[in-house]
Amino acid sequence: MSFFTKQGGSSSSKATGTANPRQVPWVEKYRPQSLDDVSSQDHAVEVLKRTVLCSNLPHMLFYGPPGTGKTSTILALANQLFGPDLAKSRVLELNASDERGISIVREKIKNFARAAVSNPTAAQRAKYPCPPYKLIILDEADSMTQDAQSALRRTMETYSRITRFCLICNYVTRIIDPLASRCSKFRFKPLETGNAFVRLQEICKAEGVRYEDGVIESVLLAADGDLRKAITLLQSAAKLHGSTADDEIVKEDNVMEVDDEASKTVTVRSIEEISGRVPDSVINSLVQAAIPTPRISENFSTLQKAVENVILDGWSAMQLVLQIHDTLVFSDDFDGRAKNMIVAAISETDKRLLDGSDEHITVLDLLVKVSGILRKSN
Repeated sequence: MSFFTKQGGSSSSKATGTANPRQVPWVEKYRPQSLDDVSSQDHAVEVLKRTVLCSNLPHMLFYGPPGTGKTSTILALANQLFGPDLAKSRVLELNASDERGISIVREKIKNFARAAVSNPTAAQRAKYPCPPYKLIILDEADSMTQDAQSALRRTMETYSRITRFCLICNYVTRIIDPLASRCSKFRFKPLETGNAFVRLQEICKAEGVRYEDGVIESVLLAADGDLRKAITLLQSAAKLHGSTADDEIVKEDNVMEVDDEASKTVTVRSIEEISGRVPDSVINSLVQAAIPTPRISENFSTLQKAVENVILDGWSAMQLVLQIHDTLVFSDDFDGRAKNMIVAAISETDKRLLDGSDEHITVLDLLVKVSGILRKSN
């Protein structure tokens, strides 16, 4: 069982009113349509399935990293409770990062919460549970101001008989305690590599994507547990190479067609270019340059040249630091004491980059510190 359903494309395209399924982003095309299609978050899905059976939904708080299926799960639940037609009048979805002030809670949310519940038709009641309440979904609720969250607490209490709330956030600590205590909490974990790998394979097969060995692994590495990002990267790379079956269309007269099949195959290199991930060879060259040599002046000159070449190539300093961290920390060549000191140096470098320091000097300073740490540990 995979995270998304193959049948998601047809219903999603109908819902958006698009006649051509090629115009639908793959993230939407393969979005789950029911709770049965969401398999990676076993605990949350199992509890929500039981609530569907008894139609007694509590206020909910979904939290976890981006791209783990929080929004998809609640939309699938709403679709399963009310059906696509009744959901238009029973479900209100807001992005709290855009509408984050107290005025939105007092006006938009409160007006919808206290509105009378629309009656389902006999056909809708026969197909779906249609419980006698509405559902308000607040995405990115951790962006709401403290005053807005306090006002929302009172609204949740007053209209709980006819309205349920689902708060979605990345950082549960940013939700005030009085609000969080009124919700049933569901933690969404980053997707396991196995499930995500199978899902990307299925999407490639469904879309007719041609790719070389190691591409899916490279996509998952760049996405770091975010399946939404992984699917978007894959679609971008497929469109770049024109490697999907849908790209076999009539081109404009001024566009030169390329018949070379190799150019239509998604490569690991193209994934790295699109995602901004630095090739392992570049990271290894920097780490190798940081290995201390008997002559300190020669060591510094090598480091300076290596950092200058990498920065001039345009690689992101933040991405460089992140991958240098992973390479050094997961290496078996250094002891625990050295790794502790390296991580401390990397955390300081990360803070400097966030504060806007010069990338060239900051990365060079980090590698000089790493070289000094390794020299002392030898």
